[in-house]
Parts: sequence; structure tokens; C-alpha cells
Amino acid sequence: MKDAFGLPQSLLVLGGTSEIALATARRLIARRTRTVWLAGRPSPALEQSAEQLRGLGADVHTIAFDALDPDAHEAVLGKVFAEGDIDMVLLAFGILGDQAHDEREPAAAVRVAQTNYTGAVSAGLVGARALQAQGHGSLVVLSSVAGERARRANFIYGSSKAGLDAFAQGLGDALHGTGVHVMVVRPGFVRSKMTAGLPEAPLATTPEAVATAVELGLRRRSETVWVPGTLRVVMSALRHVPRGVFRRLAL
Repeated sequence: MKDAFGLPQSLLVLGGTSEIALATARRLIARRTRTVWLAGRPSPALEQSAEQLRGLGADVHTIAFDALDPDAHEAVLGKVFAEGDIDMVLLAFGILGDQAHDEREPAAAVRVAQTNYTGAVSAGLVGARALQAQGHGSLVVLSSVAGERARRANFIYGSSKAGLDAFAQGLGDALHGTGVHVMVVRPGFVRSKMTAGLPEAPLATTPEAVATAVELGLRRRSETVWVPGTLRVVMSALRHVPRGVFRRLAL
């Protein structure tokens, strides 16, 4: 069970090799978390991630999970919840894609959408239902500021995150009063393997900074978390920039 400060004893990570997710797991293990499930495609990286967390003193398990196989989501998550209550589900999987390539190859663009949105809808609903059945827990969804307003440079990725963000907010409203807390996390540009080689955007952040913000959000039972917090003001302004001006901005 979560304590009075909202921090979980048990954690399920969907996207078990995500740098942000692993930074969050490390931070929560240092506070209170003792059991961690890392769900992802079987790989040496997944097993290495599990070993690193075990080295911090947690009881860590891995389980095969594929965002692109929604038919299996109920069975996979069912196995985890059958082992005991899960205090927090962290939905952390996603791919950035290659905008220039994906515009020319619709199948590649569809893969971005299916991973970031369709897969998340399936896993989010299954996870939320399991949390609701046990009567408590948090569903933390890693969204992105890219979903606030689609930019020419990455509108395929941005549109998938816009859909995810809207879905997660609606799910949070649907679960209000059930004992299940949904928190949407909107990081800006995160310095990670996924963004390696890309030009760094203003107000860039790190996986560790996102993990810190997630912990604070859990303690406060926040519904939306911006990382860094100043992005909330920046995006509020950008949402109201006329479209003709917005498309000419070097974003």
C-alpha cells in the first residue's frame, strides 16, 4: 500500500528500459519501493536494467510486454497483478520516430502512432481496471509537451502524444473518486538515448529531473506535472500564437 505521502511500495513499469522510467524507479526505491516489475520486450537491456535495480535492494521481476500486441496486454498485466497489489503503474513506453523518413513512409508513421497512442490506450485501460479492482493505486503516464501543439519538425510524434495526453486526462476524470489516481507527466526535451544526436531544445531536462518531478507529483497527488515547471507558462503562450506565426517559429 502507498503511504501517507503517496509513494508506492510496488511498481509496474510498462516500458522497462526507458531511461526516465528507470530513473524514477531508482528514486522510488531509495524512498520506499521494494517490489518492481519491468515489462518490455525480452532483451539483454531489460535484464541489465533489472540487475541494476536489484543492486539497490529491490525485488525485481521482468515480464514480456509489447505495446504493439494489445491482444496480450490483459494476460500480461493479469499475471503481474495476480502476484499481489501494485501501488503504481508507470506507462513509459514510446518511440520518437524519424519525422522526415516517416512522412515518406506512412507505415513507419503508423508504427509511431500505434506504439505511442494505440498501445497506450490498451495498456492504460487494462492497468486502470486492475488498479480499480484492488481499490487503490496510481497510473502515471509519460506524455510530452510535444503534444500541446504539433510542430512542423515532429508533428507525427506530437500528434501521437496529443492523443495520449487527452486519453490520460479523460481516464483520470473517469476514475475520479474510485481510489485510483491518474497523473500525466509532460516533460520537454529530455537528454537521453532517444534524443541523442538531435539539436537540444530550450529548457532541456534530464531523466533524473523528471523522476524528481514524478515523486513530488505523487506526494502532492497532482493530476498534471510539467518538467521543468516553467514549460507550463511557455506552452500556455505558444498555444495562443496565431498559426501563421507559429509555423514560422524556429521550434
